[in-house]
Amino acid sequence: MASIDRTAYPRFKRVVSAQELAEAFTPTPDEVAWAREKTQSDPHLLALAVRLKAYQRLGYFPKLYDIPAVVVDTVRGVLDLPGGVNPETDADRTAKRHRKFVREYLGVRYEAAKVRAVAEQAIRAAAATKDNPADLINVALEELVRARCELPGYTTLDAMAATIRAEVNGEFFALVSGRPAWAERARLDRLLVVDPATRRSEFDRIKTPVQAATVGKFKARLAHVQALDAIGPTEAWLDGVPPGKVAHFAGEARVAGVDDMRKTGEAKRVTLLVALVHQQRVEARDEVVTMFCKRMAALHKKGRERLEELREAHRAETERPNGPGGCCSRHWTPPVGWSSCPRRTRRCRRITATTTCRCWSGFTARTARRCSHWSTPWTWCPRPRIAACWTRWSSFVPTATGAVTGSRRRPPTAVTDSSTRSPWTSTHSRA
Repeated sequence: MASIDRTAYPRFKRVVSAQELAEAFTPTPDEVAWAREKTQSDPHLLALAVRLKAYQRLGYFPKLYDIPAVVVDTVRGVLDLPGGVNPETDADRTAKRHRKFVREYLGVRYEAAKVRAVAEQAIRAAAATKDNPADLINVALEELVRARCELPGYTTLDAMAATIRAEVNGEFFALVSGRPAWAERARLDRLLVVDPATRRSEFDRIKTPVQAATVGKFKARLAHVQALDAIGPTEAWLDGVPPGKVAHFAGEARVAGVDDMRKTGEAKRVTLLVALVHQQRVEARDEVVTMFCKRMAALHKKGRERLEELREAHRAETERPNGPGGCCSRHWTPPVGWSSCPRRTRRCRRITATTTCRCWSGFTARTARRCSHWSTPWTWCPRPRIAACWTRWSSFVPTATGAVTGSRRRPPTAVTDSSTRSPWTSTHSRA
């Protein structure tokens, strides 16, 4: 039996507020006059008025002893009855007559067959996608309120929901259990066989949760996915079963043990096993992808940390000024190996790098190039010192007004002293 607390079935609150008493349980003058016309004694008057207000609030007739005392006191005060008067009826036919008076006053017709038909139709339609009895009862309540029907008792709705739910699930069990072949059903039954050595079954192993995203656990999870796929095409066996039902069947099998599964019927057992295997396949694939993403994130993190370590280790070398003070400058210190370079009089090879700097002669151009024949291969070649490389550059010569124009011409000679003249001047002249 489903708990009434988990449903929307209307009932009295444990504590009725003063506002609710004033709005919902205070009879109007017309209602008081109507109740006095229908009764002849004070207890019957109070009982009829209390039943009227309870029906207006709940939609059904509760037992008089289930109505809170504060509600009875409120109605008694409005009717100006003594404090010792209690809502009582002498016989069941008097209570039946009171219910008839209330329905006539509110314009409601009680048809038990219609109420059951509406509730049964709503529950059967919802049972195809829902499995929780509380959800089925809530659906029935919604349809009854929409049809303006008097609500039946809670036990009636609960019994109806349990019966229809069993019928619908039985149809699904018969549908799914008839699809696997004999060999596939035998494979499903082997899941419930307990290994004497480990005292565990495959049914317990397939429910093993995912662990840390290590390489070994990742490989083990891949093997787990392959083992689940080898059981059979569960998506084909569950074709036509709503996903909500599959999830509920899988949840029922997940909390059950091997002994519980063996005690169930064959059709239900096969369906629960198929649903569990299917759900575990879906979850295992998602877990494999998540573990892969975590592994890649860990590799990227280690790579970034290693890169920072290398940057810190070579920071002094990478922050050293390249070439003449970081740019073409009048004060330039020759690099290591300049005087002993055996090929310093030869023409530069193909340009291997370029940057934009401001030359000491006063114009801006792409003049800093990497010299490939120095003994220090990562030293930048300054333009004033390497005249032979000029024919390979795309130089920009400024005009008298400061404008820069593209040209293949040689730049103006800024250094005329023979002691500072480039050793490649003669080579460039011959070129």
